[in-house]
Amino acid sequence: MKAVEVREVVKIYGRGFRALDGVSLDVEEGSIHALLGPNGAGKTTLIRIITTQLNPNKGSVKVFGYDTVKDSSRVRKLIGYVPQEVSLWGDLSGYENMLLYARIYGVPKDVRSKRIEELIDFMELSEAADKLVRNYSGGMIRRLEIAIALMTRPRLLVLDEPTIGLDPRARSLVWSKISEFRRESEITVFFATHYMDEADKYADSISLLNQGNVVAQGTPNDLKNLVGGDKVSIVFKGSADKVAEIVSTIPGVLATDVKDDYLELTISDIATTLPLVIEKLYGNGLAIREFKVREVSLDEVFIKLTGRRISDELGRIRDVMSMRRMISRGR
Repeated sequence: MKAVEVREVVKIYGRGFRALDGVSLDVEEGSIHALLGPNGAGKTTLIRIITTQLNPNKGSVKVFGYDTVKDSSRVRKLIGYVPQEVSLWGDLSGYENMLLYARIYGVPKDVRSKRIEELIDFMELSEAADKLVRNYSGGMIRRLEIAIALMTRPRLLVLDEPTIGLDPRARSLVWSKISEFRRESEITVFFATHYMDEADKYADSISLLNQGNVVAQGTPNDLKNLVGGDKVSIVFKGSADKVAEIVSTIPGVLATDVKDDYLELTISDIATTLPLVIEKLYGNGLAIREFKVREVSLDEVFIKLTGRRISDELGRIRDVMSMRRMISRGR
């Protein structure tokens, strides 16, 4: 079963502005799927449709086979959702926030305390559980929000820009916890981001969104191969003709250029193909003096497909950080 099926979805705002213009995509059950694109591409609109907050003007969305319009109440029971905006009370402790949401979500009384304590411990928030959320760091706030989203034991976790505005260490910790929980529970994760490294590192599959349209879909390597694959340059000692003959037989080598003692390869997947190249060269008595790797980025893919760059737009980050500062002041 598909966790999410989006078919020809159109969403029109105001005076005819098309936030989504015929979007279609699938999210496989048990996978991590990234919706990658610049701010204003339509990511949040699609997430709000998937989480039943908005209805599409045209098209349909199904979550585990249930229509988000016709079966909205059933869909909501299957989803844990973390929005961009902070959704916590700054004048309550972390534990009190979780207890309040447990009541809102209808978590049974006899399991509330145990479930809250388990998730607080899992998210490494035990020492801060009794502290006011206004004193939490941005990373702690995000981990608490994710813990709250997981209290109902959802089959699908939906995250809208889960690490926007966080420093690299906080981002890494948030993702390590998401990834660990996904492995243990086999939950499906669908997240929107404009951070290319997050999509590349953590997603099994990616949909590139631009101006309300999906311009490409696939695994990170599939998308990178759209611009020719990763580049490896090797300085070697031996026969150039022999090197050319050897590397041409290696699976995953897309193109070869050999000049004197210099070899440049275009390969489909660094992790699997490069070790084969090195093993073959050494196995045939060819010495490698040095090699360099340049991996194709998802930004290069996006530029090729759209002529635009996925950039970190400071305006949106400032908005989110301003909201987080309001929590720290207890507003």
